Amino acid sequence: MHEPLVDVKCLRHVYPDRTEVSLCGLELEIQPGEIVAVLAANGAGKTTLLQHITGMLRPVDGSVRVFGLDPYEDFERVRTRLGVVFQNPAEQIIGPTVEEDIAFGMGHLKLSSQELEKKVEVILQRLGISHLKGKVPHYLSGGEVKKVALAGALVTGPELLVLDEPFSQLDMGAVKALVSLLRSISREDKTAIVFTSHQLDPVALLADTVYVLHAGQVVTQGKPIEVFQQRVAFEQTGLQAPDLFRLVDLLQQGGMKIHADLDVEKVASEILAAAGL
Repeated sequence: MHEPLVDVKCLRHVYPDRTEVSLCGLELEIQPGEIVAVLAANGAGKTTLLQHITGMLRPVDGSVRVFGLDPYEDFERVRTRLGVVFQNPAEQIIGPTVEEDIAFGMGHLKLSSQELEKKVEVILQRLGISHLKGKVPHYLSGGEVKKVALAGALVTGPELLVLDEPFSQLDMGAVKALVSLLRSISREDKTAIVFTSHQLDPVALLADTVYVLHAGQVVTQGKPIEVFQQRVAFEQTGLQAPDLFRLVDLLQQGGMKIHADLDVEKVASEILAAAGL
């Protein structure tokens, strides 16, 4: 087992207005190349957790280590090795054009203008948004803004990619395309990914490991297929498992001998076989 890229233990934070977020039952590790999903109801601390991982916040209690460093104390050393896309990505796009915005994030690399242009063109092509190169970000659609922000996060080749609700406000086709893109990034670049989501279907397709948080504790963790079958844990947190798993659970309660799976076609085949069709 490699040393984890991210190691979080007993995290507690108090905001200036005295709002307290306690995740003191949390022990979270992210290994190199691993894709981790963090699930919880709204207000349970998902975004706060990511802000500590990226060094934007310092915990009152607990320990957060990223690349073996304190991300708050060693902010610059950590941030040059990770990419971040916030829940409202338009807020992090500051360049007058898409091309200039993506290039802005490489300022610390001391590259020539030709090298910068080449790197920007490569990431634009990879994300399929070369046609947006000279566009003014203010006039982009929501899906285009997400891709531009993702391009800016990926252009430096980060070891860790941090995404806050990356699938929000995307239609199903865009969700599937983003899942495919993130899987290829993880597989080809060995980039670890940690993301939050209130949509569980893309979590089932993307994550290697799922953490479910409730009342400052990790209620359950494991592979998606294991976690989504734990109906009691989901009811406790106010979350609902993906529809496919809920269907299988209901059919199993009715006496049908089928197995939960991430593959809808495989589940359909088992249902048809169990029904004698």
